[in-house]
Amino acid sequence: MARSALDEVSQSGAFVRSASEFRNFISRDPNSQFPAEAGRYHLYISYACPWASRCLAYLNIKGLQKAISFTSVKPIWERTKESDEHMGWVFAASDKELAGAEPDPLNGAKSVRELYEIASTKYTGKYTVPVLWDKKLGTIVSNESSEIIRMFNTEFNCIAENPALDLYPTHLQSQINQTNEWIYDKINNGVYKCGFAKKQEPYDEAVKQLYEALDRCEEILSKQRYLCGNTLSEADIRLFVTLIRFDEVYVVHFKCNKKLLREYPNLFNYTKDIFQVPGMSSTVQMDHIKQHYYGSHPSINPFGIVPSGPNIDYSSPHDRNKFSA
Repeated sequence: MARSALDEVSQSGAFVRSASEFRNFISRDPNSQFPAEAGRYHLYISYACPWASRCLAYLNIKGLQKAISFTSVKPIWERTKESDEHMGWVFAASDKELAGAEPDPLNGAKSVRELYEIASTKYTGKYTVPVLWDKKLGTIVSNESSEIIRMFNTEFNCIAENPALDLYPTHLQSQINQTNEWIYDKINNGVYKCGFAKKQEPYDEAVKQLYEALDRCEEILSKQRYLCGNTLSEADIRLFVTLIRFDEVYVVHFKCNKKLLREYPNLFNYTKDIFQVPGMSSTVQMDHIKQHYYGSHPSINPFGIVPSGPNIDYSSPHDRNKFSA
């Protein structure tokens, strides 16, 4: 039976995310199964999805736009097949249907589900984005965003326009890995554990851990510009995609209302700082973000009403320049 994230709730009422299943790796080695080549790969994303958005962020800030093409789906889940009730990501019927969403240019697929079915007739997992597609072999390379961003960081440097940027440098890898671990569990996935909980106890535990982690970030950022020092790293991009959605969506939709992002001076200015990194702002399409969350989860928001605010200007000045680079 076709599933979505809304189905991943344990008997205790807690949200438990399943692992991605396509885990191949593009390599700079020309003899590998998936060698890094300009024009060979295509990234399918949703501007609404934080996991997909961090891949698009890497594509932009590494200067891979000419080497790797991308397509964005429509923000609100729709029926993916007439034969069952599965709701998921679908492509626009034309370039003019919805700003920021396009038809599938490679396979003519109507939904992301169709891409998975082309890649494997035996696939039984979720039909998620991002999808990194190999045009030459006609299959999915990876649907694991944490690994796609590592590929974009290093494996395409011979054709990247910004090859010198290293968001996972050797001397910071241990610190980045440790930071990613607690930020993923308590913040990136933590907001989902709050929002998709179906009983009070798992919600209470998730929201407690979320705010403890946000407080920890606020303390770290009181002393340095970024999470792992005064250099932008992978950990910052991974945290950013959750923070940029926090006040606009998670506070209301996922009941993360104990404290707003705007009430954290360091975190709020830090979010503006990263938003203003060249290439980042175009990855944030707030209309897609709000339409998706408020329009795709009827068990949480049955009437699909989208709140009108708060419409935060992340391009406004920040104070993070006080830390030396």
